[in-house]
Amino acid sequence: MNNVSNHQQAVELLQQLGLKEYEAKCLVALSRLPKGTAKEISETSDVPRTRVYDAIRVLETKGLVEIQHSNPQQFRAVPIEEAAETLRQEYESRTDTLVEAMENIEPTVPDSDEEITHEVWALSGVTPIRNRTGQLIDAAGQEIVLIVGRDEVITEELLDQLQAAQETGLRVLIGTATDQLREHIAAALPDAEVFVSGLEWLNGSPSARADETTISRLLLIDQNTILVSSVHETETGAIDTEKAVFGRGFDNGIVVIARRLMASGLQPADDPAMADE
Repeated sequence: MNNVSNHQQAVELLQQLGLKEYEAKCLVALSRLPKGTAKEISETSDVPRTRVYDAIRVLETKGLVEIQHSNPQQFRAVPIEEAAETLRQEYESRTDTLVEAMENIEPTVPDSDEEITHEVWALSGVTPIRNRTGQLIDAAGQEIVLIVGRDEVITEELLDQLQAAQETGLRVLIGTATDQLREHIAAALPDAEVFVSGLEWLNGSPSARADETTISRLLLIDQNTILVSSVHETETGAIDTEKAVFGRGFDNGIVVIARRLMASGLQPADDPAMADE
């Protein structure tokens, strides 16, 4: 069963990386064979034999398959590591081209110099939220306050970003939900101000029935930009999804509320750095 699931997962991932279904199935089939004819590939992949040749031709042009011009022709996949690197480079090239194309699209409305401070935006997905967190940290100019409700928020990449921020002279305060996580972060960032947060509601209310939502991170940048994310757990404890809200502007309502809530969780609670202006 596990082999079947790995096979299907490989096909699906190859499709996500730009291969069509028959191309992905033929490549996975060849990865299981030292070499093979069109007939053998068809039997292993369940791809019609007449479509194998078209798929192999595409895979060859992408540098993923080699052809031996014998009778009958023999085909073999390049080593997995080589194929992965080829696909990675193509994916990155397409991404770079996409960024360039989208940046060169003319806007439909003129840019406004007026800063909008009352809007709140929603963002979903672990990776997008992690990327936005990193982007906000990199853009910080004075202070970063991060309160962590879940251990998995702290990644090596995030620690590297926070360390880089410290080295540029920014103040970094990090609150955690547990002593264990505080000790881990303090060891990685000895110059940061790390404390156990007083925000006990980060992990939800024990009295709330069926409340399986916990706050995963509260990030306040320069007192005027806030990102708050939460996760919903399944019955097994796995993360079902992560959602976040994002707001900017010192007078933005959500920023004001989050700023005051986060101030109540700092040690000491009357830290002047978090006092509301």
